Amino acid sequence: MVKEDKIRSSFANKTWQEIKVKDSWQIFKIMSEFVDGFEKLAKIGPCVSIFGSARTKSDHNYYTMTVEIARLLAEKGYGVISGGGPGIMEAANKGAHEAGGKSVGLNIELPFEQFHNKYIDRDKLLEFNYFFVRKVMFMKYSQGYIVMPGGFGTMDELFEAITLIQTGKIARFPIVLVGKDYWKGLFDWIENTMLGHAYIAEEDLKLYRIVDTAEEAVEHIFRFYDKYLLKPNF
Repeated sequence: MVKEDKIRSSFANKTWQEIKVKDSWQIFKIMSEFVDGFEKLAKIGPCVSIFGSARTKSDHNYYTMTVEIARLLAEKGYGVISGGGPGIMEAANKGAHEAGGKSVGLNIELPFEQFHNKYIDRDKLLEFNYFFVRKVMFMKYSQGYIVMPGGFGTMDELFEAITLIQTGKIARFPIVLVGKDYWKGLFDWIENTMLGHAYIAEEDLKLYRIVDTAEEAVEHIFRFYDKYLLKPNF
């Protein structure tokens, strides 16, 4: 019923005054989320974002591996940014928190499944109503992306990063996908179908790396940092 109400309301006739007032207030709400995010993250230092499903259980191998990845990153002095919720996001914040590193959570308000986890630093928890503002924070303040298995939200974040790097809108930061069995079908299709139709270039296939272990994931990130002499958050 709620979903139908949203559809019906989008077709409802509105007066110019209603449109003007609603849109004007929406601009201020969007601006406030940008300002809050910029102020809290401006001096965060080198960070890696970890994406993945909110539905991953704490006894799953992907959860355990994410904790280890975040721990290894934090022990090297790098901050960890997650979507702030449960599942893989919780695992990312847990690993960073337990290693004494910076643990950032960019939480999104949803009608189901999303609530912030307890492993986020209290001064580094941000709440968002707009997905696009939240994604700006991920892209602006991360110098690397580790992508665990996930659903549509994870795909959205992954392809946002790939697109921005491919188009030169952000620097060519490393993108590491973990779980070869999980990602194989998607990236076989990208290589065979998208590339086969010449909708991407062969060079684009070098924008990401697919690995199977926590050690492989962080090693690719560390090599990037060593190359460009980025300093950790010590």
